[in-house]
Amino acid sequence: MSSRRSRSRQSGSSGISDDQIIDLVSKLQQLLPEIRNRRSDKVSAAKVLQETCSYIRSLHREVDDLSERLSELLANSDSDQAAIIRNLLMQ
Repeated sequence: MSSRRSRSRQSGSSGISDDQIIDLVSKLQQLLPEIRNRRSDKVSAAKVLQETCSYIRSLHREVDDLSERLSELLANSDSDQAAIIRNLLMQ
């Protein structure tokens, strides 16, 4: 079997071809600031997946921190300021 055929065959029972996996990993790589800013285009799929997990964890921490700061801001604001902030968040 040619290497082209073996790359386009289905990966396991997931229904996603190897070419689709390569494309998805490449798209992930473009979304990750840590990898996107590197000079080398050659990064292993495992490294891209590790960086993706790390990036998602950091985004979760950032959301948690911002949520906490917003809660503190709302708690320390008078009712008019809190109403304005809530109104802005609902838009």
